[in-house]
Amino acid sequence: MYYCIIFSKSKILNLYCQQRGFLFVGCCVDLDKELDMRKLLLIVPQLLLIGLVFAQDYKATIIKSPNVIPTEDSRLKLFLGGSIDMGKSENWQARIEKQLSNYNVIVLNPRRDDWNKEWKPINTDKNFRKQVEWELSALEASDIVVMYFAPGSQSPISLLEFGLYAKTGKLIVLCPDGFWRKGNVDIVSEKYNISTVNTFNELIVELKKLL
Repeated sequence: MYYCIIFSKSKILNLYCQQRGFLFVGCCVDLDKELDMRKLLLIVPQLLLIGLVFAQDYKATIIKSPNVIPTEDSRLKLFLGGSIDMGKSENWQARIEKQLSNYNVIVLNPRRDDWNKEWKPINTDKNFRKQVEWELSALEASDIVVMYFAPGSQSPISLLEFGLYAKTGKLIVLCPDGFWRKGNVDIVSEKYNISTVNTFNELIVELKKLL
């Protein structure tokens, strides 16, 4: 949806613009009193272009592993770290992607659609190594790092990454009751003044504030 600051009282003009995806949110001049409709419709495209100078139509860019991380892009980058457990955990990353879809942000999601359980967690397995290296690069490139520790999960890699980035000021952590090492996460968060939230909804609210 695009937004334009030019407004007309004409129902015909408003309908013309609405059909083309424009929504009027302000008033600049009552054009109807100064121009007949034929002339007015001829200049509508020019008027809309003027209005678009003051408008932005944002859409988040979702980058999933192992796709290339756009390090040269100046937009804020958000890493979705946390419980995956080899695909067993809830796909909470998709919920965040949906909520932030209209924000001007790059979302780096380590959860792969093509994860193969046959890949061995050893440094000589090329596919496994590629995943680990992607995550390390994505963490380094990110401005904000979410860490969500899902109740009932183990999340050893997320705990590792949480420790690596505890002192960076990048973290925002959600660790609800039911996570087996909640005490450790809470104490480390207190020690290093890590931003924490209590619910998933609070996480979304805080992310939107940061963006």
